[in-house]
Amino acid sequence: MNPAPALLIAGTHSGCGKTTLTLGVMAALRQRGLQVRPFKCGPDFIDPTLHEMVCGQLSRNLDLRMCGEDFVRSCFNRHHLSAAGQPGIAVVEGVMGLFDGAEGSAAHLAKILGLPVLLVVDVRSAAESIAAVVKGFATLDPELTLAGVICNRVGSARHAELIRAALAPLGIPLLGFLPREETIAIPSRHLGLHMGTEHPLDQTGLIKLANLVETHLDLDRLLQIANQAAKQTGQKQSSSAGTRESAPNHFHSSAGTVRIALAQDAAFLFYYADNLDMLKEAGAELVPFSPIADTNLPDNLQGLYLGGGYPELYAQQLAANSTMRKAIRRFSEAGGPVYAECGGFMYLCKSLRDLNDNEFSMCGIFPFTCAMGRRLQRLGYRRLQQSQSSLLGPAGSTFYGHEFHYSSLAAPSQNTPPPKTACIWQVDGGGMEGYQRNHTLAGYIHLHWGRSPQAPAAFVQACRTFAS
Repeated sequence: MNPAPALLIAGTHSGCGKTTLTLGVMAALRQRGLQVRPFKCGPDFIDPTLHEMVCGQLSRNLDLRMCGEDFVRSCFNRHHLSAAGQPGIAVVEGVMGLFDGAEGSAAHLAKILGLPVLLVVDVRSAAESIAAVVKGFATLDPELTLAGVICNRVGSARHAELIRAALAPLGIPLLGFLPREETIAIPSRHLGLHMGTEHPLDQTGLIKLANLVETHLDLDRLLQIANQAAKQTGQKQSSSAGTRESAPNHFHSSAGTVRIALAQDAAFLFYYADNLDMLKEAGAELVPFSPIADTNLPDNLQGLYLGGGYPELYAQQLAANSTMRKAIRRFSEAGGPVYAECGGFMYLCKSLRDLNDNEFSMCGIFPFTCAMGRRLQRLGYRRLQQSQSSLLGPAGSTFYGHEFHYSSLAAPSQNTPPPKTACIWQVDGGGMEGYQRNHTLAGYIHLHWGRSPQAPAAFVQACRTFAS
């Protein structure tokens, strides 16, 4: 297997322009005719859709805390190293600042995968002092390869020269200076940037971004860095890739497919690509539908999966589609396996209350009201222990996920499940999550099944049992 060039683009902190610059590098490399294989460090759902918008292929999450080292290596090998020999490059976008997140940081991921790091530095309102910042990032961890620096939001040619002179003694390649460019911006809202599926940059904007990077960055040096790193680690990576790719899939089923409806529209669009792949490998046929626009569920279903998203932005439309809400409730009451996360959970509740105290009827499977708040309610990684069996597996099963939402159950008393509704996930550090009624399981936490591949297999088997 030939060495496969790859690099990781990290930032000094959130808001330094890392995502926009990553998209620009991806667009510029594609403009040169290269196949760009995108990845995202961390649990983020939004940035991967922006990567897909630019690269034309799925971006995979590489999250060491949720998925573990073995799965992350396997995912990277499967979707990049196995494609070595094709004219392509992997571009991994970091998360927050380079060292933020401890074992889940971009720095730790770069060391695990042997990736060179390009550091994006926001130089607005500073000049020679940037050298101290870069030196700190370069020397904090001797095992990390800081292979280049990109200066973002440069004010003038004189500003750039002051920084260049200050950085020169450090001996770290300086790949360029991007000027302040306010006309290229991706709009944001409470959960982050707009999704790639919403096309926040049109084709003209993408071309402008690619040309900006091509003009102001040394892309030839960037490619040289990626290729040199690939040659240095190629033998180790190739051996690892070959070993892992030959491992059998213990959860593949030949017992026939089951049809699982997948909520997929502007309100429900947060899914980890690897979760969907694992469902398919276990024997699922995923059938997309829209809770906003469709009047009924797809035919001949054995299961239902509702991911997260923005039901609060489409609450009026979701409430108005009473036919779909009733169809989902009937499916659940008939014992059909239903799994929902965060926004999907909100949709399955009795009602959703917006910031103006307008209350909208939802599916009514769980007798809760979800109320939107102006501040973030919960954020962080979660490890869960299941207290009783569910469609994801037996009692004692352990799952890993991430929680990030602005809504909460309206009244403290509603945290106590009513009759026929059980709360079955014990969260490390205290608290309970995961509500179960009939064969419907839902909660605020987004699970990634990288460490628990038995979960999608159990879900598919639950659907198969229901069908029989």
